[in-house]
Amino acid sequence: MKNLEKSRELLQQQIATAEAQLAQLKAQLEQTERQIAAENAVSSRVKEDNKRDGERTRFPVRKYPLEQDEYRRYGRQMIVEQMGIEGQLKLRGSSVLIVGAGGLGCPAALYLAGAGVGTIGIVDGDTVEVSNLHRQVLHRTRNVGKYKVDSAIEYLKELNPHPTYIPHRSHLTAPSAPSIFASYDLILDCTDNPATRYLISDTAVLTHKPLVSASALRTEGQLMVLNYPSQTPETDSSSSDRTTSGPCYRCIFPIPPPANSITSCADGGILGPVVGVMGVLQALEAIRVLTHTQQQTNSNSSNSIVPTLHLFSAYSSPPFRSIRLRPRRKDCVACSTTGARTITLESLKSGSMDYVLFCGGVGAGNMLGGDERVGAGEFWGRYREALTRAETEKDGKGDEHEKDGEQQQPILVDVREAVQYNMAALRGSVNIPMSQILASPLPSAMADASSSNPLKFPSWYPSALLDAAPTRPIHVVCRLGNDSQVVVRRLKEMGVDRGGSRWVGDIKGGLRAWREEVEPEFPDY
Repeated sequence: MKNLEKSRELLQQQIATAEAQLAQLKAQLEQTERQIAAENAVSSRVKEDNKRDGERTRFPVRKYPLEQDEYRRYGRQMIVEQMGIEGQLKLRGSSVLIVGAGGLGCPAALYLAGAGVGTIGIVDGDTVEVSNLHRQVLHRTRNVGKYKVDSAIEYLKELNPHPTYIPHRSHLTAPSAPSIFASYDLILDCTDNPATRYLISDTAVLTHKPLVSASALRTEGQLMVLNYPSQTPETDSSSSDRTTSGPCYRCIFPIPPPANSITSCADGGILGPVVGVMGVLQALEAIRVLTHTQQQTNSNSSNSIVPTLHLFSAYSSPPFRSIRLRPRRKDCVACSTTGARTITLESLKSGSMDYVLFCGGVGAGNMLGGDERVGAGEFWGRYREALTRAETEKDGKGDEHEKDGEQQQPILVDVREAVQYNMAALRGSVNIPMSQILASPLPSAMADASSSNPLKFPSWYPSALLDAAPTRPIHVVCRLGNDSQVVVRRLKEMGVDRGGSRWVGDIKGGLRAWREEVEPEFPDY
């Protein structure tokens, strides 16, 4: 009996092996048939082309500069007067680096690949998130969690297999930027923070690369072509007329904006078509730069590219405005040809240039002390206990018991803008937008809990709530736990904490932490 069972197992193994070999052979056969069909199709197309050209197939040398598929693919743009075959050949021989595969980088890469740029590099260290998909049009739902550069290149290869696509799966840093930029003809700044913008501009100047920079927020965007014509090593060391070279980012913005005035897309929001418009315009400007000749650039013709700031506002009429920019600054620390230049390739590569520090980018987590912050779970514990006590049926103490509960119940101030507050809010919270708080001037003196002449606060100040219970702690909440810290500082400067007698602090991590720790159903946006 045992021998029969062993024989059965052996036969079953042999059958399984044979079936696997058969499946493998069928797959190989199918692949071979596809290759034969593809080669036959190519051969037939070549014969048709040669017949049309009056040539025989024995002549292997290609008569025309582009492949037949390229003529078919790019024909509609090559018949445009400003492009022509010369412009198409320039695009095919050019290389473009796109820094950022987000809302700007996606449409820019899409149209540059479609136009036939020979080499496209993409720099980005982020992965695809669901919140990206409404505006970052190269990514797909199935690619959530995947590197953005890989997701983008996957789509671009399907669109146009001719260009070479180079992924750089990391965030741009000062030491790595010069070596990355050196391999490309043109740089596109598709990032969303000032520190990286200054780094990209400085590196473009030092590596002699023209730069197309754009930005977008809410319903507005701006676009500039910088460092064009770019300086060469020869003009770097000469005293050539600075008016022949375009300004860099530092020439226009020598001083970065205050850190607390910067609003990201995550906080301020963005309409997908707005950032799409700016990304497409970046691609257009890149094509203009790559296909223009130096003679056209230096001329005063309508085809010349002059330093201009283009402003777009989706809800304005007209939506576009343009402002002529001044040439390079003589005292620019990045692009000046005089002794004013202090930024060098060595300072970048060594890492001595701290762009985050230059832009005032301090970590939001360091703004408040530990005694000024509570976790979302801890706040819920306090809030739930006080609410339960306040709603408990009256006992022997009557109104006094209820009053005690109210005194201990925290006041929750939500500092998001009204449009976000209306999307979802915590029960019992009061909405005072951060923009209103920061726009208000400070009182001339701090409020005093014992003062008989209280300060006059702005109209947004809910005195009926805050002054009725002067000891009730105030908890400030925002979306991510950053703006709330700024507001806490501001409220204390205004004297809302009554000289320290009232606790004023924020909820650490904001509503995102609330969703993770307390209420999973709270909307994630």
